[in-house]
Amino acid sequence: MKRNVLLGLLIWGSGLTAAVCFAQAPAHPIVIQTSTILDGKGGVLKDRQIVIEGSKIRTVAAGKAKPDYDLRGLTVMPGWIDTHIHLNWHLDANNKSVSGGGKAEDMALATAADAWITLEGGFTTVQSVGSAIDANVRDIVAQGLLPGPRILTSLRQIQGTNGDPEALRALVRRTRQDGADVIKLFATSGLGAGGNQSMTDEQIQAVCGEAKAVGLRSVVHAIGDAGARTAVLAGCTSIEHGTFLTDETLSLMAQRGTFFDPNLLVLHNYLDNRQSFTFDQAVLDTLDKGIAPTEDVLRRARALKVKVVFGTDAVAGSHGRNAEEFIYRVRDAHDNPMDALMSATSVSAESLGLGMEIGTLAPGFQADLVATDGNPLEDITAVRRVVFVMKGGRVYRYQR
Repeated sequence: MKRNVLLGLLIWGSGLTAAVCFAQAPAHPIVIQTSTILDGKGGVLKDRQIVIEGSKIRTVAAGKAKPDYDLRGLTVMPGWIDTHIHLNWHLDANNKSVSGGGKAEDMALATAADAWITLEGGFTTVQSVGSAIDANVRDIVAQGLLPGPRILTSLRQIQGTNGDPEALRALVRRTRQDGADVIKLFATSGLGAGGNQSMTDEQIQAVCGEAKAVGLRSVVHAIGDAGARTAVLAGCTSIEHGTFLTDETLSLMAQRGTFFDPNLLVLHNYLDNRQSFTFDQAVLDTLDKGIAPTEDVLRRARALKVKVVFGTDAVAGSHGRNAEEFIYRVRDAHDNPMDALMSATSVSAESLGLGMEIGTLAPGFQADLVATDGNPLEDITAVRRVVFVMKGGRVYRYQR
């Protein structure tokens, strides 16, 4: 499909023209007055002005300049980061989940719509793992032609059935050449299938090793402990889900600096929107039973000082509601609110290799900001009340 045709379809089909015009960055510096800032690194700043120049934060200091945006009474944070979503999954006209197939332009429109509502929900960077259509939307959003979060994508998911180690190395190289930002592999089966290791040690080593050789990170779907441990030993970057990880594997991850991405929203979303999916009762029961061990592994990971990032595994029905993950982690898993917020800012930024660009509210960083009505440190449900979103110095939401 021609790129200009895709752009026309996206703007026409999503009705985003007004939002695009609204989001144009002004030529002059922007001054934002705040009363409470959570800086993404664990710090709390009071009564500061944020000065934005172009796409970056120039200063964060006390000041008396007339503000362009007065965010006093709100809590201002770095834009949130979701390290595990599936942007192309969406609900069709019959409220049924769609994850692929159909016309490319329809999938592009759905992906663009999911990207837009995710940005509106406060998430200025996401990692989609992954579909080839992600790249079309990623590139158009990066040009500033459509509103959406900064998108990183794996383009595809690598499985043991894709071939022997040499074939998998070749697939990693091709994925890199196709424009992927990260490699996604399945080291185990899914939760409903028991989470047993589904790639050989040699296959996992080949994929993670080749990813590192071509300069890409590798994130690993791993439900059971055996597949996760093999992936950690193979030098993979992040373990996704990790429902049944042992303390021994978690300790190994802490020693090696492997990131951990437990996901709760996806399980709740499947159960809350069960009519939209094709799961039978046995699978639904398995998903329900997966919630408690996921909460438990998050608590154990914290205790063992593992680097916990913020991923939701958002699929159809949960885009735009990514912030619910904060609530599940804090309310149900008893995660510390500041730790949860840091997971979604500076820690996730580090996991993406962007720790010096995003995830922190400080001079020199990208002007990605989210403001909530209420302080999530005191009431975690404040994350549902996003009233201001800025990405790269452009305002995409402002409701006072």
